[in-house]
Amino acid sequence: MKFRTLDLTLAAMFVALMAFGSNITSLVPFMVVGGVPITLQTFFAILAGAVLGSRLGAISMVVYALVGLVGVPVFAQFSGGFSTLISPTFGFIVSFVFTAYAVGKIVENKRTLPAFIIASLIGLVINYVIGTNWMYFAYKFWAAAPEGFTYQMAWLWMVVPLPKDVILAIFAGIMAARLERTVLSKSSFSHLRKAA
Repeated sequence: MKFRTLDLTLAAMFVALMAFGSNITSLVPFMVVGGVPITLQTFFAILAGAVLGSRLGAISMVVYALVGLVGVPVFAQFSGGFSTLISPTFGFIVSFVFTAYAVGKIVENKRTLPAFIIASLIGLVINYVIGTNWMYFAYKFWAAAPEGFTYQMAWLWMVVPLPKDVILAIFAGIMAARLERTVLSKSSFSHLRKAA
């Protein structure tokens, strides 16, 4: 699959949206629970897969991760650099690649409103499973865990952002379905709708 200039532009747009969504806590710094910033990253990762498809959506998330790892402060709380690899929350960044790919793969086969919403919710589950498990093992093996930290505590921390993320995942599915009917059905975007 060859990528056009339009594809690269759209991928770059989602890298920029991820950077914006990750740093919303700079405006509302109290949105950090258990060391996990409450951001819009999951929303944009889901939307990337739904709009760009599995391959390009995942690639845009890989580029986002690489931009942050080389030192550009695009991660939550304007962080970046290779030191973030050992951050307990880096698993969420890893999960965005799989989230976008899975969402894209599902909607490439069926592009209806229910399919977009189901794909978005599955993407959210992938995000939480990878990110929360990474966080748990990070605190257990290489990061300084809070006193009395347990696997259950790691998941309890995720209860706070869960309602917001469920609502935003559904909203991402609805938005993608609307884009499908209005923008993505245009001939210049038709290649994004084909299964890779």
